[in-house]
Amino acid sequence: MTLPACTRAVLLACTLAATAPAPLHADDAAVQAMEAYLDFADYGGGVILSGQIEPVDYPRFFIIDARQASQFEAGALPGAMNIEWRQALARRHEIPRERPVLIYCHTGMLSAQAAFALRVAGWDNVRVLQGGYLEWLRATAAR
Repeated sequence: MTLPACTRAVLLACTLAATAPAPLHADDAAVQAMEAYLDFADYGGGVILSGQIEPVDYPRFFIIDARQASQFEAGALPGAMNIEWRQALARRHEIPRERPVLIYCHTGMLSAQAAFALRVAGWDNVRVLQGGYLEWLRATAAR
Protein backbone atom coordinates (compact mmCIF):
# COMPACT_ATOMS: atom_id res chain seq x y z
CA MET A 1 0.00 0.00 0.00
CA THR A 2 1.35 3.41 -0.95
CA LEU A 3 0.77 6.27 1.46
CA PRO A 4 -0.23 9.71 0.16
CA ALA A 5 2.64 12.18 -0.26
CA CYS A 6 1.44 14.39 2.60
CA THR A 7 1.35 11.40 4.98
CA ARG A 8 4.85 10.35 3.93
CA ALA A 9 6.06 13.92 4.52
CA VAL A 10 4.56 13.99 8.03
CA LEU A 11 6.08 10.60 8.87
CA LEU A 12 9.48 11.75 7.62
CA ALA A 13 9.25 14.96 9.65
CA CYS A 14 8.31 13.00 12.79
CA THR A 15 11.17 10.56 12.25
CA LEU A 16 13.67 13.39 11.76
CA ALA A 17 12.38 15.23 14.82
CA ALA A 18 12.60 12.10 16.94
CA THR A 19 16.17 11.34 15.86
CA ALA A 20 17.49 14.91 15.85
CA PRO A 21 20.22 15.68 18.38
CA ALA A 22 19.26 17.60 21.48
CA PRO A 23 19.49 21.37 21.02
CA LEU A 24 22.56 23.14 22.29
CA HIS A 25 22.36 24.94 25.60
CA ALA A 26 23.87 28.33 26.35
CA ASP A 27 26.70 26.76 28.35
CA ASP A 28 27.89 24.47 25.55
CA ALA A 29 31.38 25.20 24.23
CA ALA A 30 30.19 25.60 20.64
CA VAL A 31 27.62 28.23 21.57
CA GLN A 32 30.18 30.06 23.73
CA ALA A 33 32.66 30.09 20.85
CA MET A 34 30.04 31.55 18.49
CA GLU A 35 29.06 34.17 21.07
CA ALA A 36 32.70 35.17 21.53
CA TYR A 37 33.20 35.43 17.78
CA LEU A 38 30.06 37.51 17.26
CA ASP A 39 31.03 39.84 20.12
CA PHE A 40 34.14 40.93 18.22
CA ALA A 41 33.30 40.33 14.53
CA ASP A 42 33.40 43.48 12.49
CA TYR A 43 30.52 44.17 10.11
CA GLY A 44 31.41 42.90 6.66
CA GLY A 45 34.93 41.99 7.78
CA GLY A 46 34.71 38.50 6.38
CA VAL A 47 33.46 39.52 2.93
CA ILE A 48 35.34 40.69 -0.15
CA LEU A 49 34.05 41.69 -3.59
CA SER A 50 35.53 40.44 -6.86
CA GLY A 51 36.26 44.04 -7.84
CA GLN A 52 38.42 44.49 -4.74
CA ILE A 53 40.85 41.82 -5.93
CA GLU A 54 43.11 42.55 -8.87
CA PRO A 55 43.57 39.54 -11.18
CA VAL A 56 47.30 39.46 -10.39
CA ASP A 57 46.50 39.19 -6.65
CA TYR A 58 44.45 35.97 -6.80
CA PRO A 59 47.54 33.72 -6.49
CA ARG A 60 48.29 35.13 -3.02
CA PHE A 61 45.03 33.57 -1.80
CA PHE A 62 44.41 29.95 -0.88
CA ILE A 63 41.14 29.60 -2.82
CA ILE A 64 38.41 27.18 -1.77
CA ASP A 65 35.53 26.34 -4.06
CA ALA A 66 32.82 25.23 -1.62
CA ARG A 67 30.43 23.95 -4.29
CA GLN A 68 29.67 20.36 -5.23
CA ALA A 69 32.36 18.50 -7.14
CA SER A 70 30.31 18.51 -10.35
CA GLN A 71 29.99 22.31 -10.23
CA PHE A 72 33.71 22.65 -9.52
CA GLU A 73 34.56 20.43 -12.47
CA ALA A 74 32.35 22.53 -14.76
CA GLY A 75 34.37 25.68 -13.98
CA ALA A 76 36.20 27.28 -11.08
CA LEU A 77 38.46 30.15 -10.14
CA PRO A 78 42.04 29.48 -11.24
CA GLY A 79 43.99 27.63 -8.57
CA ALA A 80 40.91 26.77 -6.48
CA MET A 81 40.71 23.62 -4.38
CA ASN A 82 37.33 21.91 -4.05
CA ILE A 83 36.24 21.50 -0.43
CA GLU A 84 32.46 21.28 -0.28
CA TRP A 85 31.00 23.70 2.27
CA ARG A 86 29.81 20.96 4.61
CA GLN A 87 33.32 19.50 4.73
CA ALA A 88 35.15 22.73 5.60
CA LEU A 89 35.60 21.91 9.28
CA ALA A 90 36.31 18.24 8.71
CA ARG A 91 39.07 19.19 6.24
CA ARG A 92 40.37 22.24 8.12
CA HIS A 93 43.82 20.66 8.42
CA GLU A 94 44.17 21.29 4.65
CA ILE A 95 43.48 25.02 5.03
CA PRO A 96 46.45 27.25 5.85
CA ARG A 97 46.43 29.81 8.62
CA GLU A 98 49.47 31.73 7.36
CA ARG A 99 47.99 33.14 4.14
CA PRO A 100 44.66 34.70 3.16
CA VAL A 101 41.90 32.21 2.36
CA LEU A 102 39.18 33.04 -0.16
CA ILE A 103 36.12 30.80 -0.09
CA TYR A 104 33.26 30.90 -2.54
CA CYS A 105 30.26 28.91 -3.71
CA HIS A 106 27.79 29.64 -6.49
CA THR A 107 26.29 32.80 -4.97
CA GLY A 108 28.04 33.23 -1.62
CA MET A 109 25.37 31.80 0.69
CA LEU A 110 26.82 28.37 1.49
CA SER A 111 30.42 29.54 1.53
CA ALA A 112 29.40 32.14 4.14
CA GLN A 113 28.26 29.32 6.42
CA ALA A 114 31.53 27.44 5.94
CA ALA A 115 33.54 30.62 6.51
CA PHE A 116 31.63 31.35 9.71
CA ALA A 117 32.38 27.86 11.03
CA LEU A 118 36.07 28.21 10.14
CA ARG A 119 36.32 31.64 11.72
CA VAL A 120 34.72 30.37 14.93
CA ALA A 121 37.24 27.51 14.85
CA GLY A 122 40.10 30.02 14.73
CA TRP A 123 40.72 30.70 11.04
CA ASP A 124 40.53 34.49 11.10
CA ASN A 125 42.17 34.65 7.66
CA VAL A 126 39.04 33.49 5.78
CA ARG A 127 37.14 35.83 3.45
CA VAL A 128 33.94 35.06 1.53
CA LEU A 129 33.77 36.09 -2.11
CA GLN A 130 30.58 38.16 -2.14
CA GLY A 131 28.26 36.96 -4.91
CA GLY A 132 30.26 33.77 -5.37
CA TYR A 133 31.25 32.23 -8.66
CA LEU A 134 28.47 33.97 -10.60
CA GLU A 135 29.66 37.41 -9.53
CA TRP A 136 33.28 36.51 -10.27
CA LEU A 137 32.25 35.46 -13.79
CA ARG A 138 30.46 38.80 -14.30
CA ALA A 139 33.39 40.79 -12.94
CA THR A 140 35.88 38.84 -15.04
CA ALA A 141 33.83 39.36 -18.20
CA ALA A 142 33.60 43.08 -17.48
CA ARG A 143 37.40 43.50 -17.33
